[in-house]
Amino acid sequence: MEAEDPCAGARRCLERGDYGQALGALEPLVSSFPPATPEGAQIQLLMATAWMGQGNAVRAIACCRQVKRCSDATLRAQAKDLLEVLEAPALERPRRWSITLPELGEAESVTGRLQQVARSRRAQRPPPPPAPPVGPTRAPLGFAALVLVLLLLSLLLGGCGSVRAELHFQGPGRLQVGQRLERGSTAVVTPWERGVLQALQQAGLRPDGASEPGHDHVLGATMPAAQALELLAANLEDAARLAGVELPVPQLRWQERNWLLGVQQRLSVAVDLRGADPVPGADFSLDLEPLRLAAIRRAGPESVQTIPGTRGVRWPLRLGAENRLELSCWRWSPLGLGAGLILLALGLVAALSRLRQQLGFGLPQLPA
Repeated sequence: MEAEDPCAGARRCLERGDYGQALGALEPLVSSFPPATPEGAQIQLLMATAWMGQGNAVRAIACCRQVKRCSDATLRAQAKDLLEVLEAPALERPRRWSITLPELGEAESVTGRLQQVARSRRAQRPPPPPAPPVGPTRAPLGFAALVLVLLLLSLLLGGCGSVRAELHFQGPGRLQVGQRLERGSTAVVTPWERGVLQALQQAGLRPDGASEPGHDHVLGATMPAAQALELLAANLEDAARLAGVELPVPQLRWQERNWLLGVQQRLSVAVDLRGADPVPGADFSLDLEPLRLAAIRRAGPESVQTIPGTRGVRWPLRLGAENRLELSCWRWSPLGLGAGLILLALGLVAALSRLRQQLGFGLPQLPA
């Protein structure tokens, strides 16, 4: 590094306050790098700094004036600013700004005079007024109870809300993961919610622009189903870790089979929350969209419900229990359905043509 920057050793000396060693390292370089070059100008500025550290302003001014011949405008501006500081006139300090300490021989006499002045002032003070006629001091139980009630209310309001994981079916083999935190417009953001949002943003989920006050909604990119399920399981693990709860790894299994006309999708979810204690006022669920209620094969211990105004369903999660969900649905392919209709139409035309020949009409001919 020193071979690339000849001033590296001098810079380290300046950082340590060894101005003499810095000058000893810079002076041999003056003959090799003229002040008109950028390297020589930097050497002159470093030497000016070292001379200022030793209290020699005259030599520091001389170094700054050498930099004026440099072709680099930035270095010239630095030298000009440093030169203005060095050539600034020294201001006289008023005498009243300084404190003159007495000599050691006079310290005892000054101390004695100060003690005499303090005694005289205490003697001139009027006697303190009598204490007011009050009873013994009592503990402020009413105020303490009020503070305790307000604290409990703030904790309950801050903990109330719902945490909803979202899984959107975007197409064959493609899923999108989302997360929604709803706490109401008056509830405050808890440290756990703040940590969960930071973990989700680090995982690649971005805030939704349609979020309302008291609602935090983040969405991830559309990705392959296996990768999306891994992201959803990682989000659940991060939420449990931030809450200080050790839970087993969520089990998410995905099966998909393409039948040309459509895709058959099967999803199995197992979330073991037996190690988490129930939280009053908190609601945890998994939203699946778009999905019909008839696609649910098994759900427990809570049943799946339809989401009003949407084409999805909601599966509530119960804390302190083992939650399982199994579903199976079809995603029809427009291209496959179109190809099937075309084949069916061709078969119908072939059957009608064969029936025409059997009736003795022969093959169809163009009009004469």
